[in-house]
Amino acid sequence: MVTALVTGGAGVLGRAVVRALADAGHHVVSVDLPGTAGPDGADAIAADLTDTERARSVLAEVGPAMVVHLAAIAVPFSRPETELLRTNLSLAHNVCEAAVAVGAGSVVLASSPTVMGYGRPGWRPRYLPLDEDHPVAPWHAYALSKVATEQLAAMYARRGERTRFAVVRPGYVISPEQWAGAPTQDGSTIGERLADPAIAARSLFNYVDARDAADLVVRLGDADVPSGEVFFACAADPLARAPLADLLPRDYPAPPAGPAFSIDKAARLLGWRPGRSWRTEFAGGPR
Repeated sequence: MVTALVTGGAGVLGRAVVRALADAGHHVVSVDLPGTAGPDGADAIAADLTDTERARSVLAEVGPAMVVHLAAIAVPFSRPETELLRTNLSLAHNVCEAAVAVGAGSVVLASSPTVMGYGRPGWRPRYLPLDEDHPVAPWHAYALSKVATEQLAAMYARRGERTRFAVVRPGYVISPEQWAGAPTQDGSTIGERLADPAIAARSLFNYVDARDAADLVVRLGDADVPSGEVFFACAADPLARAPLADLLPRDYPAPPAGPAFSIDKAARLLGWRPGRSWRTEFAGGPR
């Protein structure tokens, strides 16, 4: 049985990843901050992984074959910029270093579509849909921390480490509870985001069901792809009732018929396609 260590396993995406790994037959260990209730389906360890020595000791104790790093301050501007950047960089670097030290076979790191730079006044994409080759343009500490996380994966790949690294950029992650009406990470509900396009426009209407994103994470942990590769994990349609052509600014490149983010790379290299949409999952949506 393969041991998989998940940092931030108690989060919205973390719970889905833990369940997907357990269903795939892995022994799962979740590491979260002290005082956090661990997710079902995993052994729980309480640890602050910004502490370098603690990170090393936890991974040495567990000896995972696979590491999934999700732990982070996950909402832009939710903490002072210096604290957010310092925390997220420390977490990512400590976990990566410890994973290499214990000889983990693979590390999957969570990045974010926010690395594209959307939300900044005057931002305009070079083309649509956005893919993994589009230049990044972070404009706040959260996005910068995610660009740095991606560069960590690239750095280890350039070194030729035996540990294989992969990066996933999940869209706006939505859990089954949130489809049923629970608030999402910014306090809005799915119904509110669909009723008022200005809310979802801040993220270019991207989203992904937590279970679909978890499926991609599990595939990346086992996939035979070059180290350091980056993948978008988004739904196959925008979180909007109207076409993007009616919702995006007129000076943008011609909007696609589907979402603003391409998932072709994950489909081509990993055979991954999201199986869920707001149209099938949202309690108030079409069936």
